[in-house]
Amino acid sequence: MGKFSNISIVASFFGLWIVSFFSSKIQIILGFLLIFSFGILHGANDLLLIYKNNSTKKTPDFIKSLINYVLVIILCALLFYLIPWLTLLLFIIVSAYHFGEQQWKELINNYPKWIWNTIFLTYGMFIFSLLFLFHAQEVENIVYEITNVKISKSLIPLLFNVVGITFIVTLSLSYYIYESLRRKILTELFYLLVFAIIFKASSLIWGFALYFILWHSIPSIIEQMNFLYGKLSIQNFMSYCKSAALYWFISIVGIILLYLLLKDKELFNAIFFSFLAAITFPHVVVITKIFNRK
Repeated sequence: MGKFSNISIVASFFGLWIVSFFSSKIQIILGFLLIFSFGILHGANDLLLIYKNNSTKKTPDFIKSLINYVLVIILCALLFYLIPWLTLLLFIIVSAYHFGEQQWKELINNYPKWIWNTIFLTYGMFIFSLLFLFHAQEVENIVYEITNVKISKSLIPLLFNVVGITFIVTLSLSYYIYESLRRKILTELFYLLVFAIIFKASSLIWGFALYFILWHSIPSIIEQMNFLYGKLSIQNFMSYCKSAALYWFISIVGIILLYLLLKDKELFNAIFFSFLAAITFPHVVVITKIFNRK
């Protein structure tokens, strides 16, 4: 992330300070506004990324890519409806890997595959488990609303311990074996301390929104613009937003309609998370292909 990390740190603590003046309800609204803006925007150009990634082929098939992309979204939504607990678990695992991949992308093709795959997954899972640990009761309630499964109170601390030990062991081995990784590892450990402070001091939604937007979505948008247009600029950002506008608009309208039509909070939560999962799975595949190509 480079210099942007310093901006993210300042913005994160500013975000903690500014919401101290608002109630929990307002924090939730602000958090969702961030997620619905930059959060959805960062995944709204997947089809353009697919086309660009396949442009080296003699005849990149955009229609085929579009059909496959839509089918994956429909399949994910269907699975969330039929097997919500399993799909929610897969959603967390895939999202965790994606978060780790964004943060540690320099490892790809520069180190053994098992090193970076393990770090990607354990890093992302550690972030989730850290967030869950500080807001265990809220997480338990949300999981029950979505899946109708009541998780044990000891599950989240157990998850944190298992993921934490695995993550520390992996980083320790990497630190010992690869001298070139040592600075990166120490830097990321410092960022995790920042995340812990953010998650502890904020509500569940606002803490996640700060991480998701400042540390994942915006850096991802920057990466995507470099891939699509060759450099970061205001003009390229406007082009990026323009090409993403239709997908973003449809997503936002769909969520608003669901909110207005579904008076049942539990049903809305289930459908909302199924929507997030449905658009996350194909997005992760697209970004992983781009990182591996680079």
